[in-house]
Order: sequence, then C-alpha cells, then structure tokens
Amino acid sequence: MIASVIGATGYTGGELLRLLLNHNKIEIGTLTSESYAGKKVSELHPNLNGLIEKNFVDLDINEVIETSDVIFAALPHGASNEIISKIYSINDTVNLIDLSGDFRFDDLSVYEEWYKIKHANPELNKKAVFGLPELYKDKIKKAKLIANPGCYPTSAILGTAPLLKNKLVKHDIIVDSKSGVSGAGKKLTNNTHFPEANENFSAYGIANHRHSPEIQQEMEKLFGSKVNLSFTPHLVPINRGILTTIYMTFNKFMETNEVIALYREFFKDSPFVRVLDEGKFPQTKAVLGSNYCDIGIKSDKRTGRVIVISAIDNLVKGASGQAIQNMNLMMGFGEKEGLKVVPLYP
Repeated sequence: MIASVIGATGYTGGELLRLLLNHNKIEIGTLTSESYAGKKVSELHPNLNGLIEKNFVDLDINEVIETSDVIFAALPHGASNEIISKIYSINDTVNLIDLSGDFRFDDLSVYEEWYKIKHANPELNKKAVFGLPELYKDKIKKAKLIANPGCYPTSAILGTAPLLKNKLVKHDIIVDSKSGVSGAGKKLTNNTHFPEANENFSAYGIANHRHSPEIQQEMEKLFGSKVNLSFTPHLVPINRGILTTIYMTFNKFMETNEVIALYREFFKDSPFVRVLDEGKFPQTKAVLGSNYCDIGIKSDKRTGRVIVISAIDNLVKGASGQAIQNMNLMMGFGEKEGLKVVPLYP
C-alpha cells in the first residue's frame, strides 16, 4: 500500500518518513511541500540520505488522492483544516490521519476559542475519531479520518486514564509537563533560538496553552463529569522528549502497588505503554526515538495524593509514531508494524 505525506518537511514529516521506511506493508508515495518543492528529501532530512530518493513536490490534491491508499497530513492547524476539507469534497472514502489540532474537538466552539480560527468543515469534524489507540482502538479501526492527538495530551491522558475511568480520584488535577525544543516545530522563534533555549528552563502558555482543552475533553470523557484541570508546560534544553508529572487526590487512599496493578490491567492490550515497577520512574532518554509511553507511579499517604509520571518522545508517540499506530489499526495491519524501534540509550 502507498502512503503519502502532505507537508513532509517538518520534524513530524521527517519522523513519519523514518518510521515508514521500517514498515513492511507500506511504500512511500507523494511527499509535498509548499516551500521546498523540487528539493531532495535528504536536503531537509539528512538522516534519510540514500534511503529515500525522492523530491518534494507541490500539492496536487487529485493526484495525491488517486495515487495513495492512506494520506498523512502534517500541516499547521488551519491549513490542514482547509486542505483536508478539499480532499473529502472530492473523495469521501479517503483514509487520512491528520497530525494538526483541527479535528480533535467534539465542540467546535472550544476549538475556535482556543485556536482563533473558524472551522472549515463542521460536518466532517463529526466524522473524525480522536486517535488515541489505548482508548479508542475499535473506533479507529472503522474510521476514515483520524485526528492524531497532541503530544502533551498523549502524555497526560495516558497518565490519568485508569484512575479517572474508575473514578478513584477527585476532579482537581494538576498536570506539569516538560518538553524538548523540537516540540515547538522547525520554524525558528526567539524562545527556540539556541542562545535562548540552551542552559535555560522556562514555563510558557501558563493557564492558556491550546492543549489544555484537548486534555480536559478526554479526561472528562473518562471521568464522566467535569474535571478542574491546571496544565503548565515548560521548555527544557533537550532536543526531544516529554516528561509529564500529574498530581491527583485519591477518593480513598490506595497503595502504590495497587495503583500499578490497576494501570497494568487497564493497559494490558496496549503494546506501547510500559508501566514501571514500584520505585522506578520514567526518563525521556529511555523512550527516545520510540513509540513507547513509560509510566511510573507513587502514592503519597501524607497528602492523600497519587503522583503519576509519564514519558514519551514528543515526535514519535507524541506525533508521527502514534499516527502510524493509528494507520496500522485503520488499515488492518498489526498494531506494532513499523514501530518495533528500540529506544536509543544513552
């Protein structure tokens, strides 16, 4: 089968290509770029030199539809919305995974408030499935349009799902996340410029990061009622990785080993979630380059809280790896196909 990538020059586009090269069921098709049409793939992704002998091309929607079995859209929010709407206006049976935030929200008024964009296609949005395989595997298998989750939401939702689903904690939740600089994308900004980011550690998007409503939406679905979420992301001077620390208050205290058992049972059919042994906690380097989410847990009897720590690679489980995991389910492949990547360590 042929997979094409619309917007293949960014970090997530490059990771899609790196991982798809390992996929036994997929041939890489059209790779589009608005800014770099005509340039070799290896000019933007030097790690793929000699592995992909293709040039980026301008987007021809009809050609991409006709020559692809599945399409990945790795575009900024807003642009993705418009192009995907055009694709489905031509052919509503296309298999597509969108890596932007444009189709993640059940309530489009929330999307429009936080993203400051009018949604181009509310009817199409109703057909999109939120692509977190650990929660929505059956829906993903039947979907045509998958909204790939954000990186922070992936780490936060997986870190809270078992306790929320079983209503074992109160509705006040604090999520504290640290991300590597690649999470900000390839385009240079003051905050991601080397002299600004190196040897620095700063919070941003305090109380107003656009991933907040996405996290809250999925937490409330699990919990069955409102949650009171405080989410604060931080930028740390590493290339990639997210470490998320979550604080929740028990309804009735549970020992650490009991919570670990709960998580292992919840994720028993989730091949990319690794719940660590008691006393062990995640680190970003242990998931580097892989599709794993590592989770560590500690119950605090003094405060009545549980502290859950999750680690993912923001470009893999937080973006491109999860997109391929979704494609595998959508297309009937083995869920781990193309993703049997051992994390790089140290």
